[in-house]
Amino acid sequence: MEYKQIMDDLSKKIYYPIYLLSGEEPYYIDQIADYIADTVLTPDEQSFNQTIVYGKDSDVHTISQLARKFPMMSNYQVIIVKEAQDLKNIEEFEHYASNPMKSTILVICYKYKKYPKTTTFAKHVKKYGVIFDSEPLRDYQVSTWIQQYVKEKKYSINQDTSELLAQYLGTSLHKIVNELQKLMIILPIGSTIGKSDIERNIGISKDYNTFELQDAFGSRDNYKVQQIMKVFAANPKENPPSKIIPLLFTYFKNLLLIHFIPVKTNEAIVQHVKISNSSFIIKKYIDASKRYSPQKLVQIISLLREFDLKSKGVNSGNISEGDLLRELAFKILH
Repeated sequence: MEYKQIMDDLSKKIYYPIYLLSGEEPYYIDQIADYIADTVLTPDEQSFNQTIVYGKDSDVHTISQLARKFPMMSNYQVIIVKEAQDLKNIEEFEHYASNPMKSTILVICYKYKKYPKTTTFAKHVKKYGVIFDSEPLRDYQVSTWIQQYVKEKKYSINQDTSELLAQYLGTSLHKIVNELQKLMIILPIGSTIGKSDIERNIGISKDYNTFELQDAFGSRDNYKVQQIMKVFAANPKENPPSKIIPLLFTYFKNLLLIHFIPVKTNEAIVQHVKISNSSFIIKKYIDASKRYSPQKLVQIISLLREFDLKSKGVNSGNISEGDLLRELAFKILH
């Protein structure tokens, strides 16, 4: 079942006896479990009828016995198993899942990997309850996700700012939401979150970051590239080659791919290149691709591989990380 459908059902008080929540992205698993914990029972009912256990501190037999009890002065009891991936012999839940109590809502939070759907336990859950796979976001989906989340909270954010956050924060939704919530505490509802807000409150420079570096390479602005590299060199812990080079590799690989798309519509570019589905971002990529020939892009990709090895100590001599990045930038642009 999809996340939206699960949340819609819960908001309508449509409950199932078992929820098996698994997957690589823990954010949605926590959202569903927390919503059930907060809304199914009243505070008074929770005292007697809500139990939270952790996988490493419990076992399947104990949890199954709890689940078979009747609620006290309530229609339901709620049992939430957190970190269920630490449970030993979790497949033994198949015995309870074959005939679950209708008055129990058992929520199993199995994080960081998918639970196999071919097991007897999963098949029983599919018959009587809900199976949810929490898929991680891809890099190119993060910016759009940020914009949607911000809109739901009655704020707004422009494309450039959401791309900046996406590049800096990565794909962890918990991390992204945590940083956005910090901003929303400070900014009044209805505000537009801008780069200056990001710089003041999250610590990302609006002028000297990987997103701006990518844009500077895209426009072949040698001065700006070197300015950013100089700032990076002064703060090597925050901007090591191991972070910068893979981002540049993906960027220039995408520019090369664009050259080989016969009809460069937005839809075709998003399909083949896997970038944010934004006319503004797509135009940036198209414009940048025109400034580099396919031959030059192949050379750049080869350079990035060479400097990646150098950053790991292969034929690098005594060159500092900052000087390594500056040399790489010079060779890319010349």
